[in-house]
Amino acid sequence: MASGDVRFTFRSDETDVNVTIEGKRAWVESIVEELGLSEVGVMLPIGVQSPLQDSPSQTDDNSEDDDALLPPSDMGPEPDPSRIPVVRRPIGALNVDLEIEKIGLEPPSANDVFELMDAFAELDEPRPIQGEMSVDPMAEAWLKELMRLIVREGGRTALATETIEEVASAKLGGRTGVELSVWLESLFAAGKLVKIHGGDATGWGPSPRWLG
Repeated sequence: MASGDVRFTFRSDETDVNVTIEGKRAWVESIVEELGLSEVGVMLPIGVQSPLQDSPSQTDDNSEDDDALLPPSDMGPEPDPSRIPVVRRPIGALNVDLEIEKIGLEPPSANDVFELMDAFAELDEPRPIQGEMSVDPMAEAWLKELMRLIVREGGRTALATETIEEVASAKLGGRTGVELSVWLESLFAAGKLVKIHGGDATGWGPSPRWLG
């Protein structure tokens, strides 16, 4: 392929997703943006095995674009482990709530499901997702509103799959159980949601870029 072309790759073993896009950089970036994968994956010039191995003698018209893909040469001072305080305690002895109180912060409010349902029901109907590849633009718009509600109003970072189903299933195309989980997984693979494993439950939170 012509000099200056790039290859974007993204792989998720968990969801069995493998994406490879090759072509002119502007075109590849537009496709990556449309797929919602801008925050994940790797983009490299084609024919370059490692961004650290680019030849300084490159003089083609796209050399400046390729240089933008390289890591910065100045990564700051070397880390000094001696400046990191060592704190030892028995496993399980950390009282998270007490430590939060010591620094003057309150733990995130644990929204009661019924209160969350009432607040969600009062939201105005959003506009369907525009300009993005989506199997259900209206359901995705409602999910975004739910995520915005828990972050901005409740101080939460994620909701369990079961809570999302109980609060918003009717607005999410009636998805429940496995169907809902598979749909959330697809949004996670697209970089729109983050996935949080906690105990026996799986939580889902909004990607900052997707939430806007």
